[in-house]
Amino acid sequence: MTNRSRRLSGAAALALALSLSLPIVGAGAVSAAPTPSAASTTVDARAELPRPTGPHAVGRGTIHLVDTGRPDPWVPSAGARQLMASMYYPARPGAGGPTAPYMTTEEARLLLRLRAPDATVPPEVISGVRTWARTDARPAHGRFPLVVLSPGFTFPRATLTGLAEDLASRGYVVALVDHPYENAGTTLPDGRTLPCAICDRPPEGGFAVVANSRVKDLSFVLDRLTGRHPAWRHARMIDPRRIGMGGHSIGGNATAATMAADARVRAGVNMDGTFFAPVSDSGLDGRPFLMFGAKDRTVDETWDEAWAHLDGWKRWLTVAGADHGSFTDVPLLAELVGIPDDPGVLPFERSEALTRAYVAAFFDLHLKRIAQPLLDGPSPANPEVSVRLP
Repeated sequence: MTNRSRRLSGAAALALALSLSLPIVGAGAVSAAPTPSAASTTVDARAELPRPTGPHAVGRGTIHLVDTGRPDPWVPSAGARQLMASMYYPARPGAGGPTAPYMTTEEARLLLRLRAPDATVPPEVISGVRTWARTDARPAHGRFPLVVLSPGFTFPRATLTGLAEDLASRGYVVALVDHPYENAGTTLPDGRTLPCAICDRPPEGGFAVVANSRVKDLSFVLDRLTGRHPAWRHARMIDPRRIGMGGHSIGGNATAATMAADARVRAGVNMDGTFFAPVSDSGLDGRPFLMFGAKDRTVDETWDEAWAHLDGWKRWLTVAGADHGSFTDVPLLAELVGIPDDPGVLPFERSEALTRAYVAAFFDLHLKRIAQPLLDGPSPANPEVSVRLP
């Protein structure tokens, strides 16, 4: 871990905590955020994710998965491993109920307590971020590629909502997965919210153990979405021959590790995640992989090693002005908490637009077979992005 992951105080701790998907040493000892005044409980009018860019309306459902053949790796006394997934999908225009909630209030409270203990905003400011997906919307006709997304360590799945909604609008089914006890909090259907069990101290063996545990989580999600008796009622929308995966931070590392173990995943993206579990010398059986990161990754030895071992189509994209959180919704949440804009970091709207464009281009190329010149070199429209070719 870098020195940036050490516990800080004041505004610096607040900014770093929200921008880095890395553990904060001693985070479990912090107290809950102070109770805000009534005047501060109004959700900011700017608290809205950018509109999805694809032609489809977006629906969202939620599924609860229980792996009865596997005890929880972090809290064995909790019984079988439980997972939550938000399912985003192309929907029929005008269908569905209200827009889906961003996260539960308790998830937001625990996220603030863990990542921004000095914040004075109420959790409703975070949980109240407005989304675009409609709950229980009627699905669009057809079968679509599936993309599974895994978030950064300590962060709930909601922090990849902007990307998930956009991919669904472009014609993908998206399974956005929570890994309980690895993030600030995961709310189950019975109303309980499971807190983080390993945020203060990663397990023996370090983050490679976390990445490899996620391999089992993510393969189980594929089992339950594409098996004979799927857990999702709209599973017929999924084309099981076209499955991709992506993740932020440890979720990106878990994507590569899952590809190495599960041939069903045809293409993968790592968004700014250290390869704690390295890519094997034998590569990924020629399957395509996108390394998409901030400038810091150009001096990350694990990225150099992964690049050398990838044996299929590959690109290494570097985004000037990005930080670790720039590939997620985290910059928007930081704004809502009251962190001033860093003039050296891309604004949220721009980093979100770049993330959406390049991730979608990658999956369009490899899951839909649509040519993507954007991935073959510099783009005058996106001067922030440099492209490294094999």
